[in-house]
Amino acid sequence: MSMVSRVAEKTGVIGAVVGSFSCAACFPAAASLGAAIGLGFLSQWEGLFMHWLIPSFAALALLANLLGWFAHRRWQRTVLTCLGPFLVLLGVFGMTQHFLVRDWSRGLFYSGLILMILFSLWDFFWPAHPRCTSEVCKSPEQSR
Repeated sequence: MSMVSRVAEKTGVIGAVVGSFSCAACFPAAASLGAAIGLGFLSQWEGLFMHWLIPSFAALALLANLLGWFAHRRWQRTVLTCLGPFLVLLGVFGMTQHFLVRDWSRGLFYSGLILMILFSLWDFFWPAHPRCTSEVCKSPEQSR
């Protein structure tokens, strides 16, 4: 379960970042970075990315981080890793549904993307290990 949630979380992060490279009107900083690395052709599918793919990948990352709770049982780490995808979803829905000011939505989206990338790197280099309780994990003396 741990490996599946880690791969799904990384896929969600990469998908959300690459999806943001296509939306020049909504995310000019990310789109200019995408155009600089040769992904400018994605702008022709801006509506698809904005309305479907970015929220789908952010939801995948959120779900993977929530499922990661069952592997490591660390609520602080789960809350921190779920914050990024939640902010991305809030930012995207704020821009597409117009219930937030666009500047706030853009700020939420960029903050969420940065948090998703940082916590993904954190999880890659320092993965969470299961936290044991006395009922679940046996001591070396008990296993003999």
